[in-house]
This record gives sequence, structure tokens and C-alpha cells, in this order.
Amino acid sequence: MAQEKNYCVIMAGGIGSRFWPMSKSAFPKQFHDILGTGKSLLQMTFDRMCNIAPARNILIVTNKQYKDLVLEQLPEIMEDQVLCEPFMRNTAPCIEYANHHIASKCKDANIVVAPSDHLIVNEAEFVDTLQLAIERAEENDRLLTLGIKPSRPDTGYGYIQFEDSDEGINPKIKRVRTFTEKPNKELAEQFIESGDFYWNSGIFIWSLNSIQKAFQEHLPDMSSTFSQENAAFGTPDENAAVERIYAVCENISIDYGIMEKAKNVDVVLSDFGWSDLGTWGSLAQQIEQDDLKNAIVSEQVLCYQSEGNIIHSPKDKLVVLQGIDNCIVVDTGDVLMICKKDDEQRIKNIVTDLKSRKSPHV
Repeated sequence: MAQEKNYCVIMAGGIGSRFWPMSKSAFPKQFHDILGTGKSLLQMTFDRMCNIAPARNILIVTNKQYKDLVLEQLPEIMEDQVLCEPFMRNTAPCIEYANHHIASKCKDANIVVAPSDHLIVNEAEFVDTLQLAIERAEENDRLLTLGIKPSRPDTGYGYIQFEDSDEGINPKIKRVRTFTEKPNKELAEQFIESGDFYWNSGIFIWSLNSIQKAFQEHLPDMSSTFSQENAAFGTPDENAAVERIYAVCENISIDYGIMEKAKNVDVVLSDFGWSDLGTWGSLAQQIEQDDLKNAIVSEQVLCYQSEGNIIHSPKDKLVVLQGIDNCIVVDTGDVLMICKKDDEQRIKNIVTDLKSRKSPHV
């Protein structure tokens, strides 16, 4: 039975431009069944969090344009569990919004913050890891994040360097020494070789009291701006208050704003089969591949002399590849994209270009 004062905050406001053309501003990737499981990434995340907190204590923070999508995909939740941001302001304001909403319900809450678009393979291990982190956060003034055991020198992830903690603490829990954003290949290889770096999962655990103290210390202007509207949180006036707050709120991530500055940060060393599914390449690593290493999410694909491709297409469309190697082929009905796998980082640039052209396809 989940503890009544455990709350989960699912961040679901991103656009996922690196997953274009499937992920578009009107229907971002967290609402898609990317893996072909019958459930969207958001639905999978919600189901996972129901093992941590009562469904009533799970909040979805998203852009106001996605409110109806969230309620449609998660019929288990009430309308007041969808916290609507008027526009994107990065993860620190998103988290502070949730903090103040939770404070109106439970002053001594434990909070888990997680993105809506991650893949977790071993969910039982994931739940056990979070329970360990919650116990640590509840009993100590610590800010925790989950570090993922790296399997390769990936340059697409941030890294956490850790050091030993005080005696008597669970050996999985370490003090954080440094955070490093997306290193180059040479540095990533050094990190892996050293053995004291893990990937930064972007999943956080803390008590409401600890994270509020951290905002007051490290982001005092933001803390003050939200606190001035305290009386509105948990009431029908909340949305109007948030509109006023976001109009003046700084655009900053929780990593830059707090985690990299705070001295009371721990990392829980984790290994539960994690991917942030940030790119088509990361998706390919999670899909069973055919004999020619083609990763296919479709029911009608024929490959002839074609190797190492990622193919995502509608179920009712036949796709035939002849002599095509190492490409990303995505058909969404209104858009067909064919891109070399080695150039997938350019997809974000394509989206920016299409936006400048006022294309309806982004």
C-alpha cells in the first residue's frame, strides 16, 4: 500500500523535437505509443508511479494545450491533477509549481519527480530503488537523484560523479561530487573508465520541506514569486495565479538552478534498464531487430538488401526498402522523413527551419 504522503510529479510539457516527424507540437511523443505496446509513454509512466503513490497523489504538469490529451489518456485522474503551464519555462518553474500545489494538500509530503517519456525495463527494481530514495529523503535533508549505471560512453547524457557517503548509509546511496552536462566522446570515455560516474536520469526525490528550502536558497526570486500567490494554490484561482507567475518567471532547469549548486545532494546508484528515449537511435536500442539489424515499428515492412535501419510507419501502410542502409525512415501519413542515422542530431535543426517557414507539419 503506497504511503498517503507520497506524491509523484510527472513532467509532460515537452515537445520532443528530436522525435519529429512523429512528435509534433500538437501531439508530442509522450502521448504516442512509440514502442508499439498499446500504451503511450505517459500512460506507462503513470502506471509505474501508481506503485509509489496513490493515483490521487500523482500530478501531471503539462502545457495547457495538452490538458485534454492528458485527461483523455489518463481517465483515472481528476481534472485538478493536471497542472497547466501557460507556456514553457523549463523544469525549475515546473517543479516549483508542483511544490506549491502539493503544499496546499500535504505539508510533509515526499515527492518523486519524473519525466513522462522514459523507458524502464525492470519496473520492480525501479520501485525498490525509489522506495530506498524516499526513505532517505524523508529522514534527512537531502536532495536525491537516480544515477544510471552507464553501458557505453554516451555523449547524449549528463553525468554524475559520486563519492562515498557517511558510514551506515546504504551502499547504493552516494554523495554527489559534480554534475557534467553532455561531455565529448573523449571525456565520456574517461568517465566510464574511472568508475565513479553514472548517467543523470533526470528523476528526483526529496521531501517538500527540503526542496522548498533549496528554492529559497538558490532560486530566491522564483521562490518569492510563487510564495506571493500561496493563497491561490489548491483553489479555483490557481490557474490565474500561475499565469501571473509564469509571465515573470525565470526560464531555468532544476539542474542548473539547484542541483549543481546545492551541497546536500545524493545519487542512488541504479540499474533497472533505463532509456530517456530522446532520439530515434535510442528507440532502436529498445526494439527487437531483424537479422539485418533493422528496428521496425510497423506491421508491413519488407527489407531487401537493407541493413541497420529504423522504420516507423502506420499499420495500414506497406513500406518497402531496397538497398537502403543505416537510415531513419518515419512515415506519419502527412510527413515522410528519410535521414541518415549518423545525422539524426540534425532533425532538431530541420524542425527549427520548418518553424521559421511556418510549416503546419511541426
